[in-house]
Amino acid sequence: MILTIITFIIVFGLLVLVHEYGHYYFAKRAGILVREFSIGMGPKIWWHRKNGTTYTIRILPLGGYVRLAGADEEDEESLRPGTPVAIQLNDQQKVTSINTSDKNTLFQGIPLQLIDHDLNEGLWIKGYVNGDESTVKTYAVDHDATIIENDGTVVQIAPKDVQFRSASLGNRMLTNFAGPFNNFLLSLLVFIILGFTLSGIPTNSNRLGAVRSDSVAAKAGLQTGDRITEINGKKTKNWTALATEISGNPGKKLTVEYQRNGHTYTTTMTPKKVKQGNETVGQVGIVEEQKTDAKSRIMFGWQRFVQAGTLIFSVLGHMFTHGFSLNDLGGPVAIYAGTSQATALGINGVLNFLALLSINLGIVNLLPIPALDGGKLLLNIIEAVIRRPIPEKAEGIVTIIGFAFLMLLMILVTWNDIQRYFIH
Repeated sequence: MILTIITFIIVFGLLVLVHEYGHYYFAKRAGILVREFSIGMGPKIWWHRKNGTTYTIRILPLGGYVRLAGADEEDEESLRPGTPVAIQLNDQQKVTSINTSDKNTLFQGIPLQLIDHDLNEGLWIKGYVNGDESTVKTYAVDHDATIIENDGTVVQIAPKDVQFRSASLGNRMLTNFAGPFNNFLLSLLVFIILGFTLSGIPTNSNRLGAVRSDSVAAKAGLQTGDRITEINGKKTKNWTALATEISGNPGKKLTVEYQRNGHTYTTTMTPKKVKQGNETVGQVGIVEEQKTDAKSRIMFGWQRFVQAGTLIFSVLGHMFTHGFSLNDLGGPVAIYAGTSQATALGINGVLNFLALLSINLGIVNLLPIPALDGGKLLLNIIEAVIRRPIPEKAEGIVTIIGFAFLMLLMILVTWNDIQRYFIH
């Protein structure tokens, strides 16, 4: 159980880290201020500021986020008129830090009862100093000033020129798409790594990779490198076809046509009866041809990536055409249950599970649902079509509605998962 929990935290954390780093990287390139990059949720247990970004690790190892300048209104919440704050000034008498928290006892600043402020364009703050309500003082605020939030987190203020909405439409679209894109890259990379962990990559060819000694096939004269082209008159162009014919005829005499060195030969053999579960199948002692070169291993990763993506799209399509069910979805509880099964299969099982989750997360995030990356991209596309920015208030309302819908859906999915996996 401990191993499952550790694996779950690593897998879930890696998925979130990779996803959020995509948003972070492209936002930085576009000149958008990333105020915070958090791994985990809830109260912070560690933080560090560098190049305008506050990096935090929070106590709950589930999820994470990036806070882009202009994408939240937390400053407005903590800087309401009448709020007691403390400010620090530089040599030019500009405010370099605003403390809204009572947790930072080491902060040495000027007490200010806030009257009004503009940290967006004008960059100023005004209020009563040291409780003296006879005089209102106004201070200019430095462009790169920091604000200490209620929980003690230090982040940079968000002037308009570094806000998300101030970036070009193309850069905003790239930033929104970057999270899912990174999940696709992670999935492809892990599938390729899986290809290199295998002893060989099956070719699905009708060429024999090996013939076991003293086997039915060996006694019938078959050798490594032979191509089985026909069984009982049925063409066998690949391994799937020939394996189906052999396994489906246990104890029955088969006429086999094969090629060797450009010549065609015919032989007969009777597959052994072998019990597999509740079924009896035929076996003759041949092994599928495998390749071990780097190109084949990389192509294996790519093919698995495409197959996984195709499967997810087919599941989503089935949901839309045949009706929606909570059993078609899975949240953290389902991921934990899947992690437990994957852990039992060893490192390859965990890698395969990680790759599947990553491409799943990328595709689901691109669904045109408000609050998801796909919903944001849809708004970007609408903006491109109408050739004017969508009103910030309207965009905010749509996002809030989408977020509320997702939270409700997450609660329902989580409860459904608990019933499926833990309540019998």
